[in-house]
Amino acid sequence: MTTQTNTHHFPTTQTVLVTSATGKTGRRVAERLAARGATVRAGSRTGTTRFDWENSETWAPALRGAEAAYVNYHPDLAAPGAVEAMRTFGELAVAHGVRRLTLLSGRGEPEAVRSEEALRASGAELTVVRAAFFAQNFSEGALAEGVAAGTLAFPAGETPEPFIDVDDLADVVVETLVQDGHAGLVHEVTGPRLLTFAEAAAEMSRASGREVTYVPMDEDAYAALLAEFGLPEPEARWLSSLFTMLLDGHNASVTDGVKRVLGRDPRDFTAFAAGVAWHA
Repeated sequence: MTTQTNTHHFPTTQTVLVTSATGKTGRRVAERLAARGATVRAGSRTGTTRFDWENSETWAPALRGAEAAYVNYHPDLAAPGAVEAMRTFGELAVAHGVRRLTLLSGRGEPEAVRSEEALRASGAELTVVRAAFFAQNFSEGALAEGVAAGTLAFPAGETPEPFIDVDDLADVVVETLVQDGHAGLVHEVTGPRLLTFAEAAAEMSRASGREVTYVPMDEDAYAALLAEFGLPEPEARWLSSLFTMLLDGHNASVTDGVKRVLGRDPRDFTAFAAGVAWHA
């Protein structure tokens, strides 16, 4: 954890840019900020506030007039080009008077740390939230279709993971944006317990009333599967390699990050599974 820097007081009526605002975390962060009285600028490729990580010309207009921003880089902070993107975005943010930034990062990703450092170098008041694997990846993300069909295919072996509920993650992000005391800090957020992917599949089977079977895959086989679904081969290989690295066991521990920020325990995977309309 880094040393806290000097902070400015931010009223909840501030204007906040939410990048990737139509995604799993961005949508929830935007909703919660609005409920807290903030003016939300929802940045997306097709929305009113146009924001596209692949087009840096959209960044400055979206930042102009905002006091804070939620930075959710797509596809991942460990991806090629992410370091330079964070450096450029940070410089633009500071130049436009956006002092408070909260960055979503991946837990246990050495390459992502380089992107964190590039954004921190801008001089903005940066809070980093490093998250475990999202529980909602099974219900809303790329894995949802397979889970709905009864198969969870993934290169995770028997490695346990402390799945984080995205609702908890969004609550943490919002707290760091509207409350003082988080600048300069790194919050690692996880769920309350470790589950293997097979155990997660069993939890989803019980909650949905339909059998979900975990099918472990090696890195090459998963890359080939992603390519079959239309992902360009280099991206498929990179993504499969990233997942394999993240699930090699080094992230198999829980943290108290959610409780330290929110004062309550994170939601358990059982509660997540029970709250999903699996039959919808």
